[in-house]
Amino acid sequence: MLNFLRKLLKPKYTTLNKIEISAANIIANYNYLKSRQTAAEIFPVLKANAYGHGLKELCLILNKTTAPLVIVDSFPEAQIAYRYFKRQVLILGEMPLRAYRYSRFARTEFVVYNAETLKYLARFGKKAKVHLFVNSGMNREGIKDLRAFVTVNKKYLECVEVTGLCSHLASAENNSLLNKKQEDEFGVALDTLRAAGFFPRWVHLGNSAALFTLSNPLLTAYRPGLALYGYSPLESGGENKQLRPAFQVFSHLVAIQELKTGESVSYNETYRATAPTRIGVIPFGYFEGLDRRLSDRAEFLVINETNEFWAPIAGRVCMNLTCLQIAYHPAALGDVVKLVSDNPNDPNSVANLAKLMGTIPYEFLVKFQANIRREIV
Repeated sequence: MLNFLRKLLKPKYTTLNKIEISAANIIANYNYLKSRQTAAEIFPVLKANAYGHGLKELCLILNKTTAPLVIVDSFPEAQIAYRYFKRQVLILGEMPLRAYRYSRFARTEFVVYNAETLKYLARFGKKAKVHLFVNSGMNREGIKDLRAFVTVNKKYLECVEVTGLCSHLASAENNSLLNKKQEDEFGVALDTLRAAGFFPRWVHLGNSAALFTLSNPLLTAYRPGLALYGYSPLESGGENKQLRPAFQVFSHLVAIQELKTGESVSYNETYRATAPTRIGVIPFGYFEGLDRRLSDRAEFLVINETNEFWAPIAGRVCMNLTCLQIAYHPAALGDVVKLVSDNPNDPNSVANLAKLMGTIPYEFLVKFQANIRREIV
């Protein structure tokens, strides 16, 4: 009763900024990706706060799918996944060796890139489940010569449970000869591992793009990131019609200023009024994740009870504030401003805003601060 009263009387704080995540769209994307590779499992990649969508929120949504595990990057991310996801967690990133001992071995699998990590995990015996990462040609990290690695470290491999073999394609989103070379190298690595007496259940090479381009019966799992959230991973932009963006960002007008002809707004006088106009201010800047490269370029949708209209950014994006040219459209304090739309055709879609910035959707999405309220809708 006491806890009930505390919750009842607790002040309900409404934030000015909010990110909405569509559960239906995430689930639809998962099911669509699963239909593309029916013989393999889908391992959702939730690193970098689930590509900005919210790790906790994605875990809760993915509980409603058949995903056998989710992928995170680090021990701190794993702590969140343990709490909110019901099944297994694969830690993709490398960690300080002592961090492994604090993991929940019954629910955790680890990607291993080197002998030092393998030797440390061997002390925990078969409860340590590892996915060996081979360097198939990206040359960023991983085991370069798996045959030599197995020969030197076989006694340690026999101590742990080798549940997976994995690698990563360098150019999966376009037609590259390197893709085929990496696929072949990966097949050789799998043969090497099997010849040594290790038969991993999970064999995974493909990311979002490879899920659409690979057709390899050896692969038993794929690791989609961007496609899971509704964005095409292919350079051609294909598959946009089937994928459903699940991410929208909202703020509110907190100030309205009148500008006379010739007056400027924000830093460095990059915007100057050519006629009398009005400026609306939102409490959302580059700290929150609205990139400064969008200054004087992007436009957002102002929404109120009577109408909606597009308002371009006026001047520099500031640390915690951004100014919009609202002119003399009907607008008032408290009006909603949609900063990011889930409609791919809108000027403020993830793809279109990333293009304005001269970057990729990955970078755009992960910049949104984790402390902005996420709401599953």
